[in-house]
Amino acid sequence: AEQQSGQRISRVVVGVSGDHISTFLTRAIVNTSSTEIAQSDINRLHKELGQVSITADRRILHVVPQDYVIDGQDGVSDPLGMSGKRLEANGLVITASSAAVENIYRCADRADVHIDAIVLQPLASAYAVLDEAEREVGVGIIDIGGGTTDVAVFKDNVLRYTSIVSIAGQKVTDDIVAVLGIRNMDAERIKKDHGHADAETIMRDEVFQVPAVGGRTPTELSKSILCQIIEPRVEEIYELAMHRLVESGWARQLGAGIVVTGGCAMLRGADVLANRMFNIAVTIGLPRGFSSDGLAKEVSSPMYSTAVGLALYSMKHAGEFDDKVEESLAEQHQQTVTDDREQHPSSKPGFLGKLKDWFENL
Repeated sequence: AEQQSGQRISRVVVGVSGDHISTFLTRAIVNTSSTEIAQSDINRLHKELGQVSITADRRILHVVPQDYVIDGQDGVSDPLGMSGKRLEANGLVITASSAAVENIYRCADRADVHIDAIVLQPLASAYAVLDEAEREVGVGIIDIGGGTTDVAVFKDNVLRYTSIVSIAGQKVTDDIVAVLGIRNMDAERIKKDHGHADAETIMRDEVFQVPAVGGRTPTELSKSILCQIIEPRVEEIYELAMHRLVESGWARQLGAGIVVTGGCAMLRGADVLANRMFNIAVTIGLPRGFSSDGLAKEVSSPMYSTAVGLALYSMKHAGEFDDKVEESLAEQHQQTVTDDREQHPSSKPGFLGKLKDWFENL
């Protein structure tokens, strides 16, 4: 990004995932300042939702308001301008390990960059691969990365559920390494160039060369045999992800189906296998949303969904209530370090401005 934009990036938005992520529901109530609900009332309610007690080893990443209740009337999606004296809401609180968050800040310190926000990765990916209609009707997203598979559900344009599966694309690579006895880098290349997640998608069962180690002679392998290594692991990932969707209670409300994204979604037949297993419409999610011309070819891939989504999320949510959460995270980090962070001159263009210019110039 720095090379193509010609700018030094001094501020970043960071995505976080992992099995240390956890969620819980909270509830808050406020009395309105008048008979008509104002934005200030909603802001106070959001602030109250974030006033939850957590242990010292946890940090709050997001507090996502769910449905609102006005004077006992539930199911309200937007209370602004409505009449009522008592405003309530449920909130989905997303927390992360304090150690994980602190390590992110320390890495940023060493790289001499300032963290503007830390965002849950499936939330970011959703902004890159889902449109508003999908989020409104109800959609599940399965983001299969390298180390984790992120699962999330959107309904009525609200994040309703998220969970992390600790098996993902790297396990597929590990299986290839174990069976073929090759290096990780060679296994990753073979997976990318010749891998299929579903045998039915192999149109020509071509043979390719498998590099050897220790001076041994390279061998040959067919795509169908490679698929026998890959398919069981991808099936396991899908099964675990589907179990989380069913567990969420939202599986029957996915009117827009399921979107699969992340690096592992690039496997040929990944969508075919998912459609057969889930018995619901499944599509592969590609990043979108910056311009009518679309993204440049090098970033228009499922593997960049989170990166593109982080930029989109930060641009759309700048200045909203989550800023208080980010300020809290930064303040907690400052308490753990003795050296002051370098202050960036305000005259320099911000990170989001540089990033937006870079995308627009693609």
